[in-house]
Amino acid sequence: MYCKSLLPNGIRVVSEAIPYVKSVTLGIWIGTGSRFEQKYNHGISHFIEHMVFKGTENRSAKDIAETVDGVGGQINAFTTKEHTCYYIKVLDTHLELALAILSDMLRTSIFTQEDIKREKEVVLEEICMYEDTPDELVHDLHHNNVWAGHALGHNIIGTTPSVENFNKNMILEYYQSFYTPDNIVIAGAGKLSHERLEALVEYYFGNMTGQKKFLSSTAPNLIPAQIIQSKNIEQVHICLGTASVPQTSPDIYTMHILNTIVGGGISSRLFQSIREEQGLAYSIYSYQTNYSDAGLFTIYAGTRPSNASQVIELIIDNINTLRNVGINAVELAKTKEQLKGSLLLSLESSSSRMFRIGKMELTLGSFITLDEVVDKIDKVTLENLHNIIHTLLIPDRLAFTVLGPVNEEIYNAIKRF
Repeated sequence: MYCKSLLPNGIRVVSEAIPYVKSVTLGIWIGTGSRFEQKYNHGISHFIEHMVFKGTENRSAKDIAETVDGVGGQINAFTTKEHTCYYIKVLDTHLELALAILSDMLRTSIFTQEDIKREKEVVLEEICMYEDTPDELVHDLHHNNVWAGHALGHNIIGTTPSVENFNKNMILEYYQSFYTPDNIVIAGAGKLSHERLEALVEYYFGNMTGQKKFLSSTAPNLIPAQIIQSKNIEQVHICLGTASVPQTSPDIYTMHILNTIVGGGISSRLFQSIREEQGLAYSIYSYQTNYSDAGLFTIYAGTRPSNASQVIELIIDNINTLRNVGINAVELAKTKEQLKGSLLLSLESSSSRMFRIGKMELTLGSFITLDEVVDKIDKVTLENLHNIIHTLLIPDRLAFTVLGPVNEEIYNAIKRF
């Protein structure tokens, strides 16, 4: 059962009781991420996420780790472009301990100069690691290419110059601007009661004050650029993308279906035609990224340089087939069942339920039941799909990003497109 309440200071508390499990997962969701940063503090949302684990007024970093390990729990965090989440999973008997630890981390972290200096080195190593991981790096490059000049095009971890520039005053300024009650959702899922969770949140967070810093923001415009970056590695990494829909769009379920058909699994058109039938790539898939006011649909492939031009041509052939031939009723029906099945199977743990309700409240401000989601998927028609294909998959609105040992054949394949 889903429940929601609002504390007097503005913190939203959402929960979903799952009486047949023994675990509870709690998440503290903050409505900030790399989108809300400036050039001088690029990467600071991610950096603060790291720093919160380094010690508080009451617990050292070791104390936090040992306390969570001592009850068999799991604690972690992640930063995206529009939100940050700190979460912990424990047995239901340790609900209060979990909230006490998260409260301590979020409210009394000390951010010592020594820890800041040490963690800057860790993040700088993380940046170097991404540079050495081309199948991840190409996606950051792609976002930056298609949304050049917009904050959504920036990567999450920052740049070497920006990270080297971080100091305690910058951290505290950003923290106080966004880690405020009106910008926080506390979500819990598992064997719990909403009344007890609300009471505990009131106890640990009820006296928290402050208001979120308001920043004006505009939606990005997609730039259909063709960017080729040479890098001396074994494979060529290819991203081809176009605009998608924002999270609030009624067409988002149509896009989920289209993505599944194009490259969302091992039975998808791209996987079957490029990997299974031609053997030209090990990794080939599509995905969509949806934000509050924008979206991006991307096709990715990693292949040897000798195969790259053929892979590009096959991807374009698949897009042209979508535009010219379309999708039939049998494929649509199969994909709906696939999507509904994967959705329901993905929500069998308290963690996945917490992630769903927390993100939903933070981004949409409302809750959509699984039955409603299934109904929305079922209502997608062939006409909906064909309309969105012809609206978004326009040849001169597609953007290329290529990373790797490029050759003339690859250049020519992109030029022909």
